[in-house]
Amino acid sequence: MNPNQYLSSYDYTLPPELIAQTPVVPRDSSRLLVVQSPTSHCHQRFYELPQWLEPNDLLVLNNTKVIPARLYGHKSTGTPVEILLLEERSPNCWLALVKPGKRLKIGSEILFHPAQIDAIDPHVTLTAKVLKRDEETGGRILQFSTSSGASFWEVLDQFGHIPFPPYVTESEAQPDQYQTIYAQQPGAVAAPTAGLHFTDEVFDKLAAKGIQTAQITLHVGVGTFRPVEVENITEHLMHQEWIEVPPETVEKIRETKTQGGRVIAVGTTVVRALEGAAHAHFPEAFAAYRGKTNMFIYPGYQWQIVEGLITNFHLPKSSLMMLVSALIGRERLLSLYEEAIQEKYRFYSFGDAMLILPTARCSIL
Repeated sequence: MNPNQYLSSYDYTLPPELIAQTPVVPRDSSRLLVVQSPTSHCHQRFYELPQWLEPNDLLVLNNTKVIPARLYGHKSTGTPVEILLLEERSPNCWLALVKPGKRLKIGSEILFHPAQIDAIDPHVTLTAKVLKRDEETGGRILQFSTSSGASFWEVLDQFGHIPFPPYVTESEAQPDQYQTIYAQQPGAVAAPTAGLHFTDEVFDKLAAKGIQTAQITLHVGVGTFRPVEVENITEHLMHQEWIEVPPETVEKIRETKTQGGRVIAVGTTVVRALEGAAHAHFPEAFAAYRGKTNMFIYPGYQWQIVEGLITNFHLPKSSLMMLVSALIGRERLLSLYEEAIQEKYRFYSFGDAMLILPTARCSIL
């Protein structure tokens, strides 16, 4: 079997102190490892990003917004309960991960605690009833009810907590630091972290240089953190995520490629959205798409749309490492990670960034 298909081939050792717990301030002062070619790279700061891009390049952003998806409450017996919302299945009805799962039988009722007791009307309550177990995730389908006549989304803002990743255990970050400054569409339970480095100043410099932006929506799910558990990665089943690639973004991509510009994805979520949309229409021309994708990208993948990438540093053996390896090669990526560790880069969601510049052109347009 090809070494690129072994899960163990994507392992590396990261000193725990390099797992970023709190983002840097200002956002664009994070470090940026610029990968210029298969053999050259350099160390920069994120605010220097514009100088590495060219007029007519297109940055594609994920405008998803993290929802306060973590809720705390108790059963009628007093047993504490913690849930993480995953996906809205119908109005007020959600798939959620629950703790303790074994004690939440079908028919159980949960009364939730407000996030800030002094900032809510004491007469407003949020409850949920367990309807059934979800076999695929091991979670539960919950039917929510409010006492005030307010919508679930209005009440969620008062009861929910922004869910930081599981490896962020001692953070001093504020909830808005786990949102991109261009977040618009609520629905994610994890941030598209490559976008956390952008500031208005960086966008102004990009625009002044003639570098355009476009947007897609991919609501990041908990599957982002789900480990690959098979040694032969080709047997891994990728989780599904909801995406929307709007017509105006498709048109900007067409114009960019026609004018000789390059399409650069801001984050692996944008990669999955664009390549997933291309795959959904294949062999027809790339077009707007709204639906789900379970696109799994690993070395050997034939790129359709994306030519460059801005990304953070990812967990060992993760599907995200495999995606980045498909763009620059697994051995090259591991070598860069080794140097980043020596240089004390900060890893994972609140960490530093990498810019992978295009070395080849691709197009199905």
